[in-house]
Amino acid sequence: MEIREGFIPTTLGTAVTTTGYILKKQKNANDMLANTIFGFGLAHVVLGTIDLIQHRR
Repeated sequence: MEIREGFIPTTLGTAVTTTGYILKKQKNANDMLANTIFGFGLAHVVLGTIDLIQHRR
């Protein structure tokens, strides 16, 4: 099984973005940390998607 380049960062970014979103919805969570995790995940989704598009076969 061959995994396309960019699939792993996109999947990882989706999981991290979801975690950041859940933290943002909690009232007792640190807002700065939640926003950092959310943004880090979004960056991975964007960069992974760019790799998926650039390396189509």
